[in-house]
This record gives sequence, C-alpha cells and structure tokens, in this order.
Amino acid sequence: MVGKNYINGKWITSAKGAQYDHYNPADLTEVTGSWPKSTVEDVQVAIQAAQNAFIHWRQLTVYQRSEYLRKALSLMRERLDTIAEVLTTENGKTLAESKAEIVSAIKEMDFQINEGLRMGGRIMPSERDGILAFGIRAPLGVVAVISPWNFPFNVPARKITPALMTGNTCILKPANLTPGVGAEFVKLFDQAGLPAGVLNFLTGSGAVIGQALVENPAIKAITFTGSTDVGMGIHKAAAIHMTRTQLEMGGKNPLVVLADADLEEAANAAVLAAYACAGQWCTSTSRTIVEENIYDEFLTLVLERVKKISVGRGTDPQATMGPVCGKSQLAGILDSIQKGKAQGAKLIIGGRQIKEGELARGCFIEPTIFTEVTPDMFIAQEEIFGPVLSVIKVRDFDQAVQIANQVKFGLSSSIFTKDLGKALTFVEKTDVGLTHVNMPTAFKEPQLSFGGVKQSGCGLPEAGDSGVEFFTEHKVAYIKYR
Repeated sequence: MVGKNYINGKWITSAKGAQYDHYNPADLTEVTGSWPKSTVEDVQVAIQAAQNAFIHWRQLTVYQRSEYLRKALSLMRERLDTIAEVLTTENGKTLAESKAEIVSAIKEMDFQINEGLRMGGRIMPSERDGILAFGIRAPLGVVAVISPWNFPFNVPARKITPALMTGNTCILKPANLTPGVGAEFVKLFDQAGLPAGVLNFLTGSGAVIGQALVENPAIKAITFTGSTDVGMGIHKAAAIHMTRTQLEMGGKNPLVVLADADLEEAANAAVLAAYACAGQWCTSTSRTIVEENIYDEFLTLVLERVKKISVGRGTDPQATMGPVCGKSQLAGILDSIQKGKAQGAKLIIGGRQIKEGELARGCFIEPTIFTEVTPDMFIAQEEIFGPVLSVIKVRDFDQAVQIANQVKFGLSSSIFTKDLGKALTFVEKTDVGLTHVNMPTAFKEPQLSFGGVKQSGCGLPEAGDSGVEFFTEHKVAYIKYR
C-alpha cells in the first residue's frame, strides 16, 4: 500500500516524493505500507489550506457543522471491522482490543458532537440600565493535532471532534508507527463530504513536520498525546508565540491493594490494566502497592492470571496479548527489564523477548513481573510502556499513599479497599488527574475530563466539557439598547 497526505480535500504525495516504510510489529518482514516523508513545505501548504477553509467553516452554524461529523460517525460504525484490521496490523493489539478502541472512539465522538451543540455563552446582568451584557465562545483558527501510536484512532476522535464542532480547522499529524489508522480516520470525513481544507493530514518525522507545526504562529493551538520529553519540548517551543497547548503525557500509575480488599477483583484489575494492549496504555497499571499481610496471597493470584495470558499475533483469535509496537519499543522495554534486574529487583516471570517459532519475527515480549521492588528503582520510577509490572510491599495505608505519590508522574491511580474512609482519603491525597476505587487504573468515560498532573499533563484536559473549552476563546459583548 502506498499512502498519501490529505491536504485541501485531496490525497496527494509529499512535495519531494520521499516515502518511509512501516512494518507489522507482529512480523517485521512484512511491510504494511509506504508513507510520505512530509516536508516543511507540505506543512505550509496544509496550513494555508486550513486558513482558507476556516473563513467559511467558522461561519456555519454548529448544527450545520454537526451534520458532517454525524455522517463521519455513521461511516465509522459501518467500518468498525475494517478499521480494526488496519489498527491491529499497524499497532499489534488484538482484534478484540482494536474493536474496543473504535467503540470507545465512537462514544467519544458522539459525546463531543452533542457537547458542541451545547456550546454557548452567558447572559449576565449589567450594573447599568439598558445594557445587555453577555459572553460568547469563538473558535481559535487552525489547530494542530499530534496523536500517539498506542490509541491512534480513539485519541484523534477525542481531539478533532470538539475542534471541528467549535469552528476550528485542523491538521492531523499521526504517529509514524500508525499512519494507516490516521488515514482511515480522515477517510471517514472525506467521504462524509467535509469541505476541503477543514481537516488535513500529514505523515512524516515529528522532528521535521511536528516541529514546523509547533513553531508556526498560524497554528493557534496544539493538542498532543505522547511522551513527557516530547510534550515538554512542544510546550517550550509553542510558548514563543503564546500558542495554546494541551498535553497528555506519561504515567507511572499505581494500584494500591489494602488488606481488606477483594483480592480476586484486585488481581483481575491489576492484570487487565498491566497487560492489555501489551501494557501500552497511558493509564496502565505499572506498579501494584500491596499491604504486607496479604502480599503473598495477592501475588499468587496475579501469577495465576498472568500465566494464562496467551501471547500471539493480534489476528490470532486465541491470543490475549499481542506484540509491542515496533523495534524501538521492544528495545526500550528490554533495556528497562535489564535495569530492574541490575538494581536488585526479583524477576519472577517473563522478562524476555519471545524468539521461538513465527513469533521470533515480531516484537513479542513475555508478560513480566518484578518483586522485591523498592520505590527508588528505575522500574518503580520511570514509564516503561510495556507488559512489565512492579510489585511493592508496604506496611500500611499511609506508606502506600506516600509511595504511590513518590514519582514525577500523575496520570491515573486506583485503590482496592472496603474501607470507605480510606477510599475517600486516597481520592483526596492521590496526586493524579484520574483516580478509581475498586476499579482498574485504565477506566474512563467520555463525559468527564481526562488528563494528568505533574509531568503527566499540562493545560486543559481532554474530553468532557474541556474539549469545547480548550478549542475556543471567550468574547464579551455590551450592547446599549436604550
């Protein structure tokens, strides 16, 4: 397959025609597609197209804009299976996980369309007679959407829908590892008849086209999901032009298990959130923090479940965990495992790349658990973004909360307990943007905001009513009528 950019309503090659190949992470001998290595010139053309389209798009009523998005949403439902196959081929996750991601994208998009219809201002009383005072919301202009490879369909749906509903025009830059999924997303809008230039799509190097988007003053907002290091670089570069940023970044998410917890449910939640999508969730459970008097029992339950995980190609109906998404991810995860062993953590299961049979051609890692982990170790502090779980033993609830917060990240957390007082205290004290009680760390719904604190997030969060808020600016009017 030869992929193309989408600029001003047309699928076109890059200005210089250079391409890069993408390989199936389940079989690195398989090229899934060839995609444009876009240039700064391509970025400039896309920005100009979006600027031209903005003039008309912003003048449509929100109901008129919603009709285009509803058509795209209808096509999304129809093509769920086809899109899921592309997602599994590029990312590696199982078909069941790919379908679940598209279902979640449908929910996100449906909510944001309706939230956009509610976009309005406020009429406030004036201190003077005969004056009508009110506030309204106005679109920003051209916005850049830089999406990740781990949820390459859900995240664009969550970001682009409120951007378009509020009257902005967009440029989508997908991750290099999942360009085809991004193209599938854009095709829905193209076939829904979205006016030319309203949504544009560029593939290529983040260091080239991502930087060109961030540094261009014509870009009025940047919404990014990815690593903390890249997000911080975007924030610094965007500050030069006071460009608005929305950054959803890394996590080191703890699941705390207290002595009174339902250990079966806690083990289910830990294994689900640690190993689904091969541990490549921003909100995955990477640390379980367990009270010492139930530590052994809990660990036994987790081990029983991890041993039942079936690693295989995402297209294999028997597989429950696919490969990690590419050679660089594979190398980084294996390096983190080596650091864990070198610092004295005990590897009790997994920890190696699978090199037997046909899986040897892909990026498959065994589900991994470390015990005897101390809070200062690399594997307890840094985001690994793979199927690696660290188990930390603590004396009591207070120490559990202290260790849970003792990282630079603050995205998601969870606690398992039957003690309402401790549950509410944890909700109050956990330093995250998203927390849970007796639930996996990865649970979220579209009606509430999604984002982190500390080095996990910056700017307004995504989803909920934050989408409309981020993509609009406030305008106040005073009208003297007598």
